[in-house]
Amino acid sequence: MLLFFPQGDEVAESVVLQVDGLRFAYPECKVLDGLSLAWPAGVALVQGDESSGKTSLLRLLAGELAAQAGEISLQGVRLRAQPEAYRALVFWQDPRSTSLDELTARQWLASLPACHARWDAAALATHVQGFSLEPHLDKPFYALSTGSRRKVLMAGGLASGAALTLFDEPVAGLDRPSINYLTQALAEAAHHAARLVVVAHYEALPGIAWRGQVTLGRPGEAPAT
Repeated sequence: MLLFFPQGDEVAESVVLQVDGLRFAYPECKVLDGLSLAWPAGVALVQGDESSGKTSLLRLLAGELAAQAGEISLQGVRLRAQPEAYRALVFWQDPRSTSLDELTARQWLASLPACHARWDAAALATHVQGFSLEPHLDKPFYALSTGSRRKVLMAGGLASGAALTLFDEPVAGLDRPSINYLTQALAEAAHHAARLVVVAHYEALPGIAWRGQVTLGRPGEAPAT
């Protein structure tokens, strides 16, 4: 069994996300084979090249994909045993999905408080300003650039207060000021006491105190710390 523990001296009581023996494969290839990890609150990194399984792992952690074996628990809530309660603790929105295309950014953001019990309206206002999103709020998602779409999703995710927030390739399409703001926001999220933000990216973003990290290889290869 492959084990990936938090960086530092965190004890078991601090673990927010626990994964035990996770196995997942598509018909054409194996993605994960016995992945285990225990990550505390803060910010964690899923690192890997293209087609290494980063998005698949996020979808598994979100409860959007079903693993062939293994267990995932979030703040003690097990995905297999309590799927609805588990998913209520998660923020995940695939930036490549077209499901939001007909909504404006403002409409989608307005729908989030009903989905997330710890929604923070003040934080949303801060992130809208930080990402310079005000001119884009009344545009439908299909009219947003790749970068603007990701910035809207990240503003919503950061404001959600979700116990587990998942971001896939967050830097894609961002301009330098937005990358700088994202780095600042993630650096602050690293100090969260009760929530975990997981970022999937091909490399570690600088200036962030990652509390956990796993590097995925090509399909069929074992993950590494």
